[in-house]
Amino acid sequence: MLTSTMTQEAAETRAPKENSGRDQATLLQSLTTESQNEASQGFDTKSAIEIARIINHEDGKVAAAVKKAIPEIAQVIDQVARSLRDGGRLIYVGAGSSGRIAALDASECPPTYSTAPGQIQYIMAGGPKALASAVEVNEDSEELGQRDIARRRPTRKDVVIGISASGRTPYVVAAVAYARARGAFAAAVTCNHGTPLAAAADITMVAEVGPEVVSGSTRMKAGSAQKMVLNMITTGAMTRLGYVYENLMVNVHMQNSKLVERGIRILMSACKIDRETAVQTIKGAGRSVPVALVMLKAGVDKPEAVRRLAKSDGNVRRAVEDNVLEL
Repeated sequence: MLTSTMTQEAAETRAPKENSGRDQATLLQSLTTESQNEASQGFDTKSAIEIARIINHEDGKVAAAVKKAIPEIAQVIDQVARSLRDGGRLIYVGAGSSGRIAALDASECPPTYSTAPGQIQYIMAGGPKALASAVEVNEDSEELGQRDIARRRPTRKDVVIGISASGRTPYVVAAVAYARARGAFAAAVTCNHGTPLAAAADITMVAEVGPEVVSGSTRMKAGSAQKMVLNMITTGAMTRLGYVYENLMVNVHMQNSKLVERGIRILMSACKIDRETAVQTIKGAGRSVPVALVMLKAGVDKPEAVRRLAKSDGNVRRAVEDNVLEL
């Protein structure tokens, strides 16, 4: 953790400098994600069915590991919801497999919840080209991590989440430390305890999945755990913001035939109406599922539904219950 007496310059560089001075062989040996898994000894001699069973058995441990981090995940969910509500951003930082998982979660939020452009972002070592082609050398650069996050100009309104299975990736540690020094709420997702990334963050979500089936291949259990955590954070935050009604993704943008059909079915389910009524209401609502839902649930016209949604910052349930709140 950073202390209040540290200078800004020290805050930016403390964790990376400590990390860079360690002996890498000793460090890797101490990480559970890098150790050998007894359950997969002789893995290269196994049949296809045995390989699949071993992997499946080990994958079964992931949810239990994530479960232990639920208290920290819940805190981050609320912090992200507050930040987005107040005009801030969620910015993921990762490298390698962790960066690709971050990019996946960030890119899926706009079509799922109609988040505004730039509201949920990612940066990764090597830039966008690293999504398809490994640029592993960049993850060792503290300077690149600081430079890339500095370009996003993090502020106290933002949440910056560093993702690293080992918890020691210099690029990620440096970026998180930099963002925190500038007032952003800094969180970490790791699969090891007591890491430099945890020291650089305000809060750490640890999913200790143990050794991988193939030693060090953290795209496996560690990657699955990271994806589960990020899914929980963004789904939880969007739900807290009111973009989910009951368990329906009512803030969906109907931009293709599949999403149009999804919007119709959501309205039919939420309002217990027939297909024709749903189609006509969506048309009357300007192809907006939230507006259509408020119109039907509250028994109001389109302008009133739009007013309520604006008043509730897009929270559908609050918009539906607006007439009750004003009595």
